[in-house]
Amino acid sequence: MADGRLPDPTPAVRLSDATVRLGGRDIWSHVDLVVEPGTFVAVLGPNGAGKSTLVKAVLGVVPLSGGRIEVFGRPPGEGGRDIGYLPQRRSFDAGMRVRGVDVVRMGVDGDRWGLPLPWGSARRARDARVDEAIDMVGAGDYAGRPIGEVSGGEQQRLLIAQALVRHPRLLLLDEPLDSLDLPNQAAVASLISDISRASGITVLIVAHDVNPIASALDAVVYVAQGKAVSGTPDDVITTGTLSALYGTPIEVLTTSDGRRVVVGQPDAASHHAGPHGHTHGHTHDHGGSE
Repeated sequence: MADGRLPDPTPAVRLSDATVRLGGRDIWSHVDLVVEPGTFVAVLGPNGAGKSTLVKAVLGVVPLSGGRIEVFGRPPGEGGRDIGYLPQRRSFDAGMRVRGVDVVRMGVDGDRWGLPLPWGSARRARDARVDEAIDMVGAGDYAGRPIGEVSGGEQQRLLIAQALVRHPRLLLLDEPLDSLDLPNQAAVASLISDISRASGITVLIVAHDVNPIASALDAVVYVAQGKAVSGTPDDVITTGTLSALYGTPIEVLTTSDGRRVVVGQPDAASHHAGPHGHTHGHTHDHGGSE
């Protein structure tokens, strides 16, 4: 750091023997997990395994039935402005006239609807933050247009800007690449990675397809069968680890070009890892609540 201080060693997220029980069943149980500050981490796993539930537990929206969660050393729900959150993709009607800049501004004062807006220096500071967030995601050319008129990839950039506008230390993204075409997936994934690296923001991303983000990942969390394992892609996407996680034989094969292919999962999920250990794949998880 510029002032010579050592980085804060407190984990961004820590789960200790954590369990979530919903609708009379354990979604996952006895989960231990540490997300280090400044890292880019993907949450993977089959549909219904509890990936989105994990994010909501970190937010404090879903309570634990056992164990504990800490977010920067505090209980979930106390992070406030330290956390930026982008829920599963929402759609905007083509006729929606709200401008992109106004969508971003809601990240600052969306809780003020019906109350007087700030004036003077407070308003200038707010507008500066909005402009900064729009610039971070490269949305300056279209932020003034109605949100319903811009492309899906452009909408997603504006929503990421909304999550960034309060300068969070932790960014939680639930399926941010879902419903985007492949070029937009790659572009938005690259954007998230660049923001994480440049700003030191911890990113926890629930991924439907890990392929676009594979080369940027520091770690993965794989959720299945009510359990979770975490580590580097090379550590987690292995025959032994996935077989133990699923409780059934899972085979990780290596193709002639160095890609890894996971076969034998109960829900036919697959991952493909590149020759340099980067994981590429499809979990066949189409979102929805978990």
